Formats: sequence, structure tokens, C-alpha cells
Amino acid sequence: MTFFFQNVINALQWGSFYAMIALGYSMVYSILMLFNFAHGDIFMVGAYIGVGVATVLVTLTSSGAIVLPGWLILVLTILISMFLTSFVGMFVERVGYRPLRDAPRASAAITGLMIGIILETGNLAIMGATRVKFPPIIESVTYNIGGVFVTNKKIMIVVISLMFMFALHQFVQRTKWGMAMRAMSFDYVAVPLMGVPMNTIAAMTFAIGSALASVAGILFGIAYPVLDPYMGIVFGWKAFVAAILGGRGSILGATLAGFLLGFIEIFVAMVFPSTLRDLIAYSIILLILVFRPHGFFGEPYSAQLRL
Repeated sequence: MTFFFQNVINALQWGSFYAMIALGYSMVYSILMLFNFAHGDIFMVGAYIGVGVATVLVTLTSSGAIVLPGWLILVLTILISMFLTSFVGMFVERVGYRPLRDAPRASAAITGLMIGIILETGNLAIMGATRVKFPPIIESVTYNIGGVFVTNKKIMIVVISLMFMFALHQFVQRTKWGMAMRAMSFDYVAVPLMGVPMNTIAAMTFAIGSALASVAGILFGIAYPVLDPYMGIVFGWKAFVAAILGGRGSILGATLAGFLLGFIEIFVAMVFPSTLRDLIAYSIILLILVFRPHGFFGEPYSAQLRL
């Protein structure tokens, strides 16, 4: 049982990354009916921006220029990185997707792949091929709870992720802009005719999704300090699967599917050889989609997808 609960903690942390990235996929697909395949690389860019911001703050603190505790450095790193990464998302929407809004969906999908390659190659050109280490912001403390070892970083990652997921849910459900996003998710063709600014909602959607991806990147950097320019590829595709499994436009669905994928991967690796992890995990997800083709909370109704 101790080994079981130890892996539950690991699965919660791993699922937090998938869920945070999946929210961006789900929001963009829900409102604009396109798959932002560059989102995984925006997660990578957000992580690198977080490294830069954290490095500056840690350097200023260590030099005595300013005095900031570790928790405040973490908060500032998250907020500043969210702000900067949101502009990356809006730039991608404005340059890459808005001109193709009336084009076939395949063109937008290919554009997303190309933007992802540009972000990866640009990172290589600027930062080089050497992996980057996330600066130590929070000192790691391990707690022994009934034989289960839990670090303060794992607790922090899960709590922060859940806080942002809850905040997004409240924003979508209780604000005027959230209402506009939900309306466009229901029918993105008719709602702009009623005065809802489609370009503004689209830019906001990309900004929010990118900001959440940057939070996931920072939390990943805290848990696994070594980052590389291609880290967003695998995480992006797996989070995309979680977004589809959760159901179109469902924040709760994307969250649950992200955590479910994390649990499946951790517990499959616990029982079977790690080489079979993806095979078994995706076979389980495929079986779920056979019986729930719209995902956990997806509605049979959706605006017609243009191909």
C-alpha cells in the first residue's frame, strides 16, 4: 500500500502537467474549431521564459540588489512568465492562424506544426543545443507520511495546478468574456453576427492557454530541472490526446483526462516494463473513446467542422 500511495503522488504531479497543457488545446478547439499543434512548443517556450525570469530574480537576490524570499521569487516568476508567454500565444494566433481562419482546417493544422518547428529551431539558434537547468527557487523538503515520501515541491505543483484550473473555470463561468467564449464554443459562426468581437475572443483564448502552458512549464522545470528545446513535442501530443478525451470545450473534462493519463502512465510503468507504457496507455484511451466518442463531457452537438 505504501508503494501504491507513493505512485499516486507521482501520478498527481505528472497528471498536473498534462491537464494544464490540455486546457489550452481544449479552449482553442472549442472556440475556433482548430487544433493548435504548436501549443506543446509554447509550453517549452514558457518554461524557457520562466528560466530567464527566475535566473534574473535569483541573481539579483544573491547579489544583494534586492531581498526576495523563495516563494515570492516563484510567484513573480509565474506571473511575469504568464504575461510574456501570453504575448507569444497572441502573436501565433495573429500571424499564423487568423489569416487562415476561412481556409481548410488541414491548412491550419499544418501551420501549427510549422510554427512549432520554428519555435524549436529558434530556441536552438538562441540558446544552443545545451540543456538548460532551472535555477533552484524552492528548497526541497521531504515529508514522511506513514512511509510515503512526499516533497514540498510535489504538493506545491499539484496545489498550484488545481488553483489555476479552478480560476479558469470561474473566469469562464462567471465573467462577461467567459460567457462570450462559451457562446462562441456553441456556435462560432452565428455569435460574431450578434456583436461579439471574434478577433478579441480568439486572441484572449490563445493568451490564456499560453499563460497556463507557461505555468506548466515552470512547474515542470521545478520538478525536473533540466529543459531542452524538444521537451514540448511529447507533452504536447499527450496533452492533445487528453483534451480530446475530456470532450470539446470542457475544462473539467480536460482536467480529469490529463490526470487520468498521468495515472495510467505511472501505474502501467509500475506493473509492466516501461517500454509498454505508451502502448497500454493509448490502448486504454482508444477503448474509452470507442464507447465515449465525444469524450467524457463532450456534447454530441457541435458547430460543423470545416475540412
